[in-house]
Amino acid sequence: MKFENILEEIDGFGPFQIAIIVLLCAPRIVLPCHFLLNNFIAVVPPHRCDVSALGAGGLFGNLTLEQRLTVSIPAREDGGPKSCEMFAEPRLQLLADGSDGADPPTVRCQSGWVYDNSTFTSTLATEWDLVCDRKSLTQTTSTIFFFGVMIGAVAFGFLCDKYGRKNTLLASYIMAIVFGFASAFANSYVLFAVLRFLTGFGLTGISINSIVLSIEWVDTRHRSFTAVIGSLSWSAGNMLLAGFAFLVNDWRTLIMTVTAPLGLAVLTWWWIPESARWLLAHGKVEKAQFYLDKCAKFNKRQKVSSKLKLESLCNTENQDKSYTYLHLIKTPKMRRLTLLAGIVWYGVASTYYGISFNISGFGLNMYLTHFIYAAIEVPAKLTIYFCINIFGRRKCQSGTLLLTGLCIGINVFVPEGLWHVRAVVAVLGKGLSEASFTTVFLYTTELYPTVVRQNGLGYTNFMSRLGVSVAPLILLLEDVWTLLPQVIICSVAVSSGLVALLLPETLNERLPETIDDVEQPRGNQVSSDLAESPAVFLESKSATDI
Repeated sequence: MKFENILEEIDGFGPFQIAIIVLLCAPRIVLPCHFLLNNFIAVVPPHRCDVSALGAGGLFGNLTLEQRLTVSIPAREDGGPKSCEMFAEPRLQLLADGSDGADPPTVRCQSGWVYDNSTFTSTLATEWDLVCDRKSLTQTTSTIFFFGVMIGAVAFGFLCDKYGRKNTLLASYIMAIVFGFASAFANSYVLFAVLRFLTGFGLTGISINSIVLSIEWVDTRHRSFTAVIGSLSWSAGNMLLAGFAFLVNDWRTLIMTVTAPLGLAVLTWWWIPESARWLLAHGKVEKAQFYLDKCAKFNKRQKVSSKLKLESLCNTENQDKSYTYLHLIKTPKMRRLTLLAGIVWYGVASTYYGISFNISGFGLNMYLTHFIYAAIEVPAKLTIYFCINIFGRRKCQSGTLLLTGLCIGINVFVPEGLWHVRAVVAVLGKGLSEASFTTVFLYTTELYPTVVRQNGLGYTNFMSRLGVSVAPLILLLEDVWTLLPQVIICSVAVSSGLVALLLPETLNERLPETIDDVEQPRGNQVSSDLAESPAVFLESKSATDI
């Protein structure tokens, strides 16, 4: 007797399951808005040294602004003023003949900067002068945010398996709302960085809980459909981010705008059920029966007929047992699974965000590029839905990563002058990387057993956020060599794609409930089920279990 048999009785994919997916849409829309928010709030607009002090009086008081800039700031090759330096002394000779025939000494800007606010009224860079020798701090905020996501993955992975999916989901909502809005009112860079860290910490619970709650309530046949359709809310949020950023040009207001939908999520939380799989795995039969009966009523099916059926699913050893991250490496197959899954997640996340953070250099404005990057995810998700059910999870996981690496590699050799070709290849690579991300969420959920599923997702999310945290720093290496970030991201994609081939296939396999389900050969699972409860097994045997 397995949980899938119970789902067959009460409908494993009916209005109840669809309602769960819909209720989790609002919070999942928020995720990309925060995860990729740095693309807009950390933009460094065109800037130059502030030379307003030269107009205080005397000779400079009679000069126009253009003349003051000419004598105070060196010119770039395109004729505009340089961004980060000014002459040590004003060069009045430049007004006479345009050149003083020397290479005059320069110094860093002495009185701050003047920014071009035609596109953005305010960004992190303009708020705290994160330009020139401090420009790396704009990308550092993204790294700090994903460090929070990374630590949150570990914490919520444990808490979800310990205290349940629903309670920790509410905690995630509240944390993300409080720290998300608080970061919009930060009055210093350090405080903002701390609050973004805590926001990322809270958002992680939403990320790992929403997908697991959805999948643990559906039958085997509809797991891939649930994962793919549910993940479309990420794409919707990603496209909305481009629209929000275009309409809201102030970074503080933009943060509040993308955090606001979580208020709706808190209201809908009351209708979200706890995972019956988790309840049964921890011996909470009465609560599990309550939610299963609720599901049956909502799906217009008969209630679960026998409490014995539910009790047969409870492993008495799990009721008082506390599972930790150590259980991910205690046994041979779990240890191998943990190692391989961690490498794949690192590669998937590093590749996806490495592409997503690079929304310039393709001849399009940043809003349009971001929107196209987001829109391509929709056909990518729909395509991967059919592929994972035809070719299996393992081949699709490996194939999407390898093809993503191929696209990145092609752009290494395509000249920048062919921006339209580079843009098409980059968009294709973005779509493939999103297909890879969609697959890995479903794949990992099917690989780990129920008793440590959230611990497993917490660990893999930790590895993925480690990759994401490094991605902005990798992009800074373009100062060393323009193509170096692309070479690194390409190598990571190809390597993780090859590692994915070593994972077991899960297509049409039931979800494992215990660690023993992972350790024992697939062929022995049926005989094990029969030995545990032969009467119940024979009463409810089905083609899925035999």
